[in-house]
Amino acid sequence: MRVVSLVPSLTEAVAVTLPGVLVGATDWCSRPADLDVTRVGGTKNPDVARIRALAPDLVIANEEENRAPDLDALRAAGVEVLVTVPQAFTELDRVLTACGAPARPGWLAEAEAAWASPPQPAERRTAVVPVWRRPWTVLGRDTFAGDVLARLGVGHVHAGHPERYPRIPPDELLAGRPDLVVLPDEPYRFTAADGPEAFPGLPCALVSGRHLTWYGPSLTEAPRVLAAALRAARR
Repeated sequence: MRVVSLVPSLTEAVAVTLPGVLVGATDWCSRPADLDVTRVGGTKNPDVARIRALAPDLVIANEEENRAPDLDALRAAGVEVLVTVPQAFTELDRVLTACGAPARPGWLAEAEAAWASPPQPAERRTAVVPVWRRPWTVLGRDTFAGDVLARLGVGHVHAGHPERYPRIPPDELLAGRPDLVVLPDEPYRFTAADGPEAFPGLPCALVSGRHLTWYGPSLTEAPRVLAAALRAARR
């Protein structure tokens, strides 16, 4: 198989499971650290001509990560495209099978076991979860990251918003009276010096965006890593 991945988390999953299958990936595909493939542009602006020149058997994409016009252009160029949705274990099985995996990888079984009984806090809390700043953009309805947090005992105040990633005016961010703020380091790189100062008086959990939003090998350690970061955010 010759595979091009337009999704960073799936790039990692395929590279770890099937070394040598990937021939192309986006500029944002940072895992594994030693990944040596042709770079084909960004997730939102892939170079269709460069992808086609790689003669892939399959291009892996995601309905949230990639734009429909780019995927349509690839199909029009005669390239087969597999589009995933944010359903971690089911979609990982589907992708790896499509890429030629002869069996289910051990890390996937380990990840499923880790999420079968994730760490739970003493009490449930609610959070506001920004994913971008200028303008403020937060988790809304039906997101993978929102489901991950819910499984760790944290609901988020904009879960009922009609949009999946709504832009919220600064003076309305805390309207739901959250117990804490969850600040991932991607797509916007929130840090101790950039983010918490906007929420005085509220505990802020700085979390790994890879563990919160990627579905791949990081799922094996995500429950433990995220639960520790959430526990540390107390008043």
